[in-house]
Amino acid sequence: MIRAASAILRKDLTIELRTKESVPAMTLFSVTVYVLFHFGLDRDTLDGELASGVLWVTLLLATVIGVSRLFAAEREQGGIDALLLAPVDRTALFVAKAGALFLYLVLLEVVAVPVFGLLLLGPDLFAAFPELLAILVLADIGLAAVGALVAALAVETRARELIVPLLLLPLVVPLLIGAASASEPLLREGAEPEDLGRFLVLLGGYDLVFGLIALAVFDFLLDD
Repeated sequence: MIRAASAILRKDLTIELRTKESVPAMTLFSVTVYVLFHFGLDRDTLDGELASGVLWVTLLLATVIGVSRLFAAEREQGGIDALLLAPVDRTALFVAKAGALFLYLVLLEVVAVPVFGLLLLGPDLFAAFPELLAILVLADIGLAAVGALVAALAVETRARELIVPLLLLPLVVPLLIGAASASEPLLREGAEPEDLGRFLVLLGGYDLVFGLIALAVFDFLLDD
């Protein structure tokens, strides 16, 4: 299973490296939103709840783009049937797609988070590390697991651009609440982490529960 998942993941990363369809689009969207907020809001800098909300809502909406494109190569070239007929565990396909989405999110945040700090954040962004890094990693794991599941569910639908956000956004509401709440104290001037451990447990629990659910139902979604 690990070998099959690694092969599919390498294929997806190679295609993304050649076509540059998902990560650049996600990054451009996020940077554009931060620029719009920078010039559109009637204030020079953000902090606290507003800064956390802008950061996470923008990252979440950028994730929708990545989820919509997750099965694009298989869908456009008929490769999904070949993957389903291949003599490999279908769990490998889920692991590969979730892994690809996780890497897309990491690459997105490498660019988008510093741009957010430069354009909008009042406090020093580096003061929020390493706690913010832990929050980002846990949130990315949850988004990758749920995103891969939603992408598989919408792969054969005609209105997938509509189905993906309608399914994804409600499912990740607990994740967004936990990530934004955990980040809020870190994005205030001179603030210390508040209840960070509790929110990290919440994010880790979300990752575990939804990861297991996704693994359990992924095969049935592909059969349907």
